Amino acid sequence: MVKALVFDAYGTLFDVHSVREKCNEWFPEQGEAISQTWREKQLNYFFLRQLMERYEPFDQVTREALRYACKANDVTLRDEAEEELMEAYLNLDLFEEVEEVLSQLNDKKLVVFSNGSPVMIDPLIDRSDISGYIDDVLSADGVKQYKPVPAAYYYAQQELGIEKEDILFMSSNPWDISGAASFGFRTAWINRNGLPKEELDIQPEVEYENLKGLLEWRD
Repeated sequence: MVKALVFDAYGTLFDVHSVREKCNEWFPEQGEAISQTWREKQLNYFFLRQLMERYEPFDQVTREALRYACKANDVTLRDEAEEELMEAYLNLDLFEEVEEVLSQLNDKKLVVFSNGSPVMIDPLIDRSDISGYIDDVLSADGVKQYKPVPAAYYYAQQELGIEKEDILFMSSNPWDISGAASFGFRTAWINRNGLPKEELDIQPEVEYENLKGLLEWRD
């Protein structure tokens, strides 16, 4: 029986590309391109740091990725713009169905487990409309190991004190779903972008186009 629903944050509950609006304020007509490069490099940098065993908190990784994104798009990132854009990451938009769905899942323990460092993920949850539904917020910073390595998911399981088979993990990120499934969590891929399944020897238990599919997990 599933006792806890564990959600990734970035791209799953929150739209990381809602920062494009703030990017456009500083760099007109380039917000979309900067947002896309920013996210791509953010992922690339934490994967590289994990492989090189050179861990740094996600807020530093995000800042470094922003600086790269601006250079790659030939714009000058002033200090004021950098701070405003980093602040925008603490105020990301929820995807439209998230609040409604979480409000109907209060029979389960609802947890957010993110690679985001506490200085990023805690304010993001606290300022959002779902703060009252979330029972716990966990960060991979607690173990200094980024998802999708097994140590990160083990850390989350230990913090929850729940058996693997009683945890349903949700993410829109295929690499995160692969990691969680490999570790032994039950998994639901929130395939917001209509991507094909990965060609790996492990697959998600279920796949939904958004969080509304989770309502079938209510008791």
